[in-house]
Amino acid sequence: MAAAPRVYSIPAGAPFLEALAAGILRRHGADPPELSRVTILLPTRRACRALAEAFLRLGAAQGLAALLLPSIRPLGDIDEDELELRGLGNDTSQPIPDLQRALLLTRLLRASPLAGGDAANAYRLAQNLAELLDAAATEEVGLDRLPDLVQGELAEHWQLTLKFLAVIRETWPAIKAERQGLDAAEHRRITMQAWLDFWHNQPPEGPVIAAGSTGTIPATARLLHLVARLPQGAVVLPGLDESLSDAAWSEIRTEPTHPQHALALLLDKLGILRGEVQRWPEAAEPGARVALLREALLPPAETHGWRELPPPQDAAFAGLQRIEAPGPREEALAIALALRETLEDPERTAALITPDRNLARRVAAELQRYGIAVDDSAGLPLLNTPPAVFLRLVTQVAGSDCAPVELLALLKHPFCMLGGSRAVLLDWARQLERFALRVNEPGGGLGVIAARLQKRSDLLPLLAQFRQAMAPLQTALAQAEPSLPMLTQALIETAELLSAPPAGETPPLWQREAGEALHALLLDILAQGGELGPVQPDEWPRLFEALLEGRVVRPRYGSHPRLSILGLLEARLVQADRVILGGLNEGTWPPQAQEDAWLSRPMRAALGLPPPERRLGQTAHDFVQAASRSDVILSRAIKVDGTPTVPARWLLRLAARLGEDRRWKATLAPRYLDWAAALDKPLGKIAMEPPMPRPPLEARPRSLFVTAVEQWVRDPYALYARHILKLRKLEELAQPADARMRGNVIHDVLERFLKQHPDALPPRDVALAELLKLGRDAFKPWMHQAEVAALWWPRFERAMAWFIDYEAKRRARGFRPAVLEQEGEMLVGGDFTLKARADRIDRHDDGSLAILDYKTGQPPSKDQVHAGLAPQLPLEAAIAKAGGFTDLPPGSIAELVYIRLHGGETSGEERRIEPDTKKKIPPADELTNQALERFQHWIRRFDDPATPYLSRPRPQFLSYAGDYDHLARVAERSLDEE
Repeated sequence: MAAAPRVYSIPAGAPFLEALAAGILRRHGADPPELSRVTILLPTRRACRALAEAFLRLGAAQGLAALLLPSIRPLGDIDEDELELRGLGNDTSQPIPDLQRALLLTRLLRASPLAGGDAANAYRLAQNLAELLDAAATEEVGLDRLPDLVQGELAEHWQLTLKFLAVIRETWPAIKAERQGLDAAEHRRITMQAWLDFWHNQPPEGPVIAAGSTGTIPATARLLHLVARLPQGAVVLPGLDESLSDAAWSEIRTEPTHPQHALALLLDKLGILRGEVQRWPEAAEPGARVALLREALLPPAETHGWRELPPPQDAAFAGLQRIEAPGPREEALAIALALRETLEDPERTAALITPDRNLARRVAAELQRYGIAVDDSAGLPLLNTPPAVFLRLVTQVAGSDCAPVELLALLKHPFCMLGGSRAVLLDWARQLERFALRVNEPGGGLGVIAARLQKRSDLLPLLAQFRQAMAPLQTALAQAEPSLPMLTQALIETAELLSAPPAGETPPLWQREAGEALHALLLDILAQGGELGPVQPDEWPRLFEALLEGRVVRPRYGSHPRLSILGLLEARLVQADRVILGGLNEGTWPPQAQEDAWLSRPMRAALGLPPPERRLGQTAHDFVQAASRSDVILSRAIKVDGTPTVPARWLLRLAARLGEDRRWKATLAPRYLDWAAALDKPLGKIAMEPPMPRPPLEARPRSLFVTAVEQWVRDPYALYARHILKLRKLEELAQPADARMRGNVIHDVLERFLKQHPDALPPRDVALAELLKLGRDAFKPWMHQAEVAALWWPRFERAMAWFIDYEAKRRARGFRPAVLEQEGEMLVGGDFTLKARADRIDRHDDGSLAILDYKTGQPPSKDQVHAGLAPQLPLEAAIAKAGGFTDLPPGSIAELVYIRLHGGETSGEERRIEPDTKKKIPPADELTNQALERFQHWIRRFDDPATPYLSRPRPQFLSYAGDYDHLARVAERSLDEE
């Protein structure tokens, strides 16, 4: 071993891998066999590939006829086969597969109150627990100190957590011993230690160079310590700051968020002073940008010296640009344009570096408009890939008993074919949606759907085929205690039946990278899922989704050769001519420090685990390394989802250091945002004229219900769309209990009750009990909905208690129900039929009539009734007065009454349209005559072919959105008016 360690550094801003390759070629490249004896250790596999490419570029530039590349390996990737050959392998213990370990831990957690008895929650907690076990193994911290962490001041949650961890500390080692397995991190540490011991006793014959690592993992630090002292070993550090003052260097040892914190601790572990680190000969001098970043990111205790520092050199701002976009969409489009601009030079490359995966996907999508395919190196979540979404929908449909929303989503997924034409299946799904799913009826399931389709027997064969395809999974879910492999096997069978293509075509489900990754996961579940034990059927959809979480799919090919989108880990040591740092907001970059689900900060510190802020120091180092390049764009969004964001702390530090420096302000690059705004800007503006349809007289309605007359008055276009164009609004999918349903229930209950007691009422208690019994029967199909059971039913009880008292007083005044939920009609103007369905019409002892209407919401005011904006009750009264209701003799109108059955703070309320001399509101009988005259005038007006059906001519009287506003382009016209 060498007496003194050989440690080098390549400053920030220098092309790390190019400089590293140049130095190695200069030392060992003259003799190709000698170069092949060199071993190079790098932090990531991507860096290994990039270094190999750098060797090839430099070799070609130097005219080397032949080049045998060195052995380039990722740090920590130990060749176990070589260990076996040397007799150093671990024959007895292999790493327990990740899924098997997670399921074993899930089984332990399901018995704990921490998981709440839910398998999906237990699995997610098990994943966090596995991370804790790996962190403890990686940091070489034993869990035997867990009992000492219990303190009286800890919250009850942490007390429960520690009790469970104590069980894990005793149980988990026994499980590993029984299975002769190790945690993955534990196995890696043991294997690396075996390799270190071997190298220590038998140093390699060729040169060994470990480069680019900051040595935050103890085993890696020991490896670097050994490599630095090998006879032909060397360590090359990334971006060690040689010019930082000694005082600042001393401060950063206790400042985990500083970019140099990890390197300072590593030098201590290597037993070397910063001044003893040599500059890698092929590395250039650090530029002015490095000096600016050093000053801006000084430890807090040293920032007092900012005022004494001289202004930065102009070179610090050369090639530096900033984008401050209004929102994420604009930021993504501006970044895409900056990447596209780079391609104008056929020799230049560009990379977007960001931890924000949403931003990465947005940028990749924006580049598609130029036909540029750039894949996110961090991968696409398997959970969101088409085959995984398809399987998730299958589990949801089976778990929800074919609920309408989930069922339609499955049928409209492009993988769903049922062995036939996709076009045929889509047409069937649309018909099924219209006739069986968009109905305002409770209940679901394939049996109910089949019953609704009895009049459309042509739709039943495909429904039977769909039921047959769903049978394997539904049968498995019906078992008493189905296992995870059983459910997974049934899911595969059902998914393959549903996605079966026409004969001769390739099934799409398991194709491409996503299908292959999903297939491999399902095979693992089939092999290892028995470790979990029985699964409750209602847990299955959530558990399957949890099993998919955290897994990513990386495309193997198809990326652009000169553009890349990289995460922070993938970007380390990778070089590009232009670097764009995107998503520079607090909480994104740097990411928010993640709290441990199992240990609080004091507990982690007491156990010896590093604080979450250590990751911030690493991301700060990543920022400095990337921001020191010669062509850099710093990008952020000012708002995200309408919420103002906080710039990344490094941008705030730069702004504080530079103050009003005009050169810093000049780095803003509005041209990218201007390009982005111009890209989708229309060439001209088309004036949005309001619709003015004038259908011929024969197409105009000659018969209307009084409820449609109000629509005619307030929004003639809506009446045109409904009664002339015959357009109907579709019912909602999975129709929730709404105000209409509640109103229908109350109308039905009161109709049945009043028909049973047309004259005398039973005693109050008996009457109320009857009403509530009728209400329970009517609400029963909806009572599974929490809103109905917790809110509407108590309101119904209060409303019915008020109604009984009100009805008794009304009958004491001489009124009796004469018409209940009955239709009536009359001719107006000779050929126009006015219809009404009266909620209730009472006859007084003197023969006069009262028109009543039940409302669960807010009834119209008497001013609206008098003005003709709410003509329903007066026009009903006109029909009754003319004898338009069967078995109801004509009579004068004594009252127009709205009965509000709210059930809230005001349980019920009677609102009579009473005369008002100040507002010139006449008595009910005269008001009825006025409403009829006004309606006759309205008919005559629209009998003129020149009269258009205008959209919302009186918007001040419409406080709600209409069903046909989108056809009339109301929103667009509102924007034009604004």
